[in-house]
Amino acid sequence: MFRRKVYDELVKWKRSSQGRTALLIEGARRVGKSTVVEEFAKNEYRSYILIDFAFASKQVRELFEDVSDLDYLFLQLQLQYGVRLFNRESLIVFDEVQLCPLARQAVKRLVQDGRYDYVETGSLISIKRNTTGILIPSEEQKLQMHPMDFEEFRWVLGDNATIPLLRQAFEAHAQLGEQTNRKLMRDFRLYMLVGGMPQAVDAYLSTNNLQEVDQTKRTIISLYEDDFHKIDPSGAVSRLFDAIPAQLAKKASRYQVSSILANRQASDLIEELSELRESKTVLFAHHVSDPNVGMSATVDLEKFKLYLADTGLFVTLMFKDAGFTENIVYDRLLSDKLPVNLGAVYENVVAQELAAQGNGLFYHTWEKEGAHRNYEIDFVLSRGKKICPLEVKSSSYKTHASLDAFALKYPSRIGDQYLVYTKDQHKSGAISCIPTYMARFI
Repeated sequence: MFRRKVYDELVKWKRSSQGRTALLIEGARRVGKSTVVEEFAKNEYRSYILIDFAFASKQVRELFEDVSDLDYLFLQLQLQYGVRLFNRESLIVFDEVQLCPLARQAVKRLVQDGRYDYVETGSLISIKRNTTGILIPSEEQKLQMHPMDFEEFRWVLGDNATIPLLRQAFEAHAQLGEQTNRKLMRDFRLYMLVGGMPQAVDAYLSTNNLQEVDQTKRTIISLYEDDFHKIDPSGAVSRLFDAIPAQLAKKASRYQVSSILANRQASDLIEELSELRESKTVLFAHHVSDPNVGMSATVDLEKFKLYLADTGLFVTLMFKDAGFTENIVYDRLLSDKLPVNLGAVYENVVAQELAAQGNGLFYHTWEKEGAHRNYEIDFVLSRGKKICPLEVKSSSYKTHASLDAFALKYPSRIGDQYLVYTKDQHKSGAISCIPTYMARFI
């Protein structure tokens, strides 16, 4: 199993909860939820039962229709799975719990009983479709699991030192030198191409062949699209998902729903967009009209951008309908010859790294006098009593017109300002220019 940060969160939950809550791990399919939970169960408990509701028998499912007699329920589970449970030393895992809503409802009663610990995993958990008519347990904590971030990817490759050292350099505003930066950017671009889905990472380790990696990612994308068609037979959700790379490449101020689904607006697709959000396959960045510390107060829910939760999948989705050899992103990223019109890849990976560190994603645009294009701040983060604007570039260019205009517009609100680009760390007046792999530290 690959080392994952979420494992430490599971250990913390076990120690702090002491059986008082269940833990629901949410995340896209194939992100590694089941694997890490089973590893946690093996290492941290005397015994465990893993109920995978994608394959559980009818007899097991029916046990959760009546949980009035827990002695009977636990006896049946032990017999069905051939595992002995021990008071306060065993874990019961409900894998793909969205497929058995009554099991999720039963968590309240099970936690109150207190004999065992409970972890749930879920994908495509839709509030309307998967919880109608059941009581969501208040005893349920939630934990979001993301694809591997750059640090986890480096761990897989046997490198435990780079990220802590980079954090030290970032905090000290120390330059690394162009030779070191070029090497680190090559490492980071490899991560962008492979991505953080465990199957894709394993394919890279096993074959050292990006065509094999690309095929693995195509399989994952196909799986997602099948899921989307199950929850939305009209195909709208799938089309919204597939269009994300093209929408970002346009550099428009919002995701333009009408260009994907004729005569429809975001306000017409509340349910479909909710399904897409709940799938955990995408990241929403919402426009803020008045950026300040409490950004949620001025969010325009119908004006947003969409990113893929995994940049490796983003790269494959860009050329989904073409063969691997036609996907110029692989060749140009590896050779550091990425044209401006493919800068959406860098914007997506910054969104992914920021989200992996627990940041909400917001952006801001406003009119530029006498010009056809607007000013745009790609990401606005809240830091203490100040806001922190980021402008992302896919090149070494140090121009930052939007950051300069933003500072003039909101001088009293702004803390640190960042230009995220491909060269070494550098200071340009009040703006910190940092290489893409350091965006995670902001």
